[in-house]
Amino acid sequence: MGGRHGWNSGELRWRITALLGVGAAALALILTLIGTLPGDDGTAGTTPDGDKVHGTPATPAGRPAPDVGWGFTHTQFSADEGGPAAVARVRDRLKGSRPAQNQALMGWGADNPEPVQGRYDFTALDRRVDFMRASGSTPVITLCCAPDWMKGGRPGTTDWSRTSLERAPRPEHYADFAALAATVAKRYPDVRHFLVWNEFKGFWNDGRARWDHEGYTRMYNLVYAALKKVDPDIMVGGPYLVMDSLDPRAPEASKTFTGPWGAMDQRVLDSFTYWNRHKAGADFVVVDGSSYTNDDELLPDEFAATDKFTAVSRWVREQSGNLPLWWAEYYVEPADGDDERKGWSEQRRVAVQAAGMIALAKGGVSSAFYWNPEKEQGADCPGCLWTPTGSAGGGAPLPMYDLLSRFAAAFPPGTRQATVPVAADDVPNVRVLASERTVLVVNTLDRPISAQVDGKRFDLQAYGVKWLTR
Repeated sequence: MGGRHGWNSGELRWRITALLGVGAAALALILTLIGTLPGDDGTAGTTPDGDKVHGTPATPAGRPAPDVGWGFTHTQFSADEGGPAAVARVRDRLKGSRPAQNQALMGWGADNPEPVQGRYDFTALDRRVDFMRASGSTPVITLCCAPDWMKGGRPGTTDWSRTSLERAPRPEHYADFAALAATVAKRYPDVRHFLVWNEFKGFWNDGRARWDHEGYTRMYNLVYAALKKVDPDIMVGGPYLVMDSLDPRAPEASKTFTGPWGAMDQRVLDSFTYWNRHKAGADFVVVDGSSYTNDDELLPDEFAATDKFTAVSRWVREQSGNLPLWWAEYYVEPADGDDERKGWSEQRRVAVQAAGMIALAKGGVSSAFYWNPEKEQGADCPGCLWTPTGSAGGGAPLPMYDLLSRFAAAFPPGTRQATVPVAADDVPNVRVLASERTVLVVNTLDRPISAQVDGKRFDLQAYGVKWLTR
């Protein structure tokens, strides 16, 4: 993974092998040395007019909705780079389905946007925004992470190591981060939705062994005010907390918010409550998390564990007064020690992912982003939306893309869910979501079944996913 891109992450995004850790540290050292050569003030390749409008943004059509529907997040490698034909395949396919697209401000494909205070480098982020524009999707930016000088680092240098990238701005630089957010909003006036920070990174209070929700909320409120000053119609959301669940016997486990899937971490609930009470405002609420516990336990199994998404979503909406709810990331398959999710067959992966999306929708979620684990090249890309665009003939759709695009089209924000009959003997074996026009059915068993749903009898292969038209 290239240093400029930051860490390619998933739910356990900071896990990495010792070898890669040493390599990343060595790369960071080299970059630091290069950035501090005599006569180099770190401003090479930067510009002072970061808020100059980039490219040809689409003209906003009135006040945007606080919902954007189902989409995906760009990670370290994506379809903005690669062979022209492969890039065009993905771009043109996205034009047809138009799922919302999310990109981080710094890391996961984007360079340090402000290496020196008041000097900007948006080259990489410009390219990602251009791709989102060209593919006709609703663009979203996650305002994370922060330039090194806001975190105590040397101006003009970028340390892409884990300990640096996940560090939050120092309190004296919260206002500087808010100013950077405003600069981004001015540069891309067609980006009307912003998530503030990512998973409370760097906001852990060691002394109290809990999240520093006070510090995050102070920064959030400054960012919220700065964005609204640029354009009152910009949609802003937080707190992007990881909704961790635990073994119910854990000392930090909630005594009241529990289910067959485990118990919620009370420290997370407390942090959400604080932000919710002290926020300056929010157009939508953002959380993320996994169906499995912190110990990677799928309780009681991988499909039933997704019920956590429904329970958490309903709790968050109730606490927030039914603000639109976004899940910035959602995971159903535990990662290995290298943060790879490749132990399941693609058929099983898609089936459990579909069950997770059904559970989110039943919880009232109106927007959610699939963390797309793209690779630069090669044929093997478990869970990816398309084959890597760095490979010859890349950019071909994969099964996860079919699920995401069809789900986004069938269940957009505001879809009224319908109740359909399911044969009694099929109820334990299938997951179902229906609207007035469409029914999605998932076989949770590793064997073929014959199911009867909505008055129709049909066969489902092992971990089969079937779409019915009503």
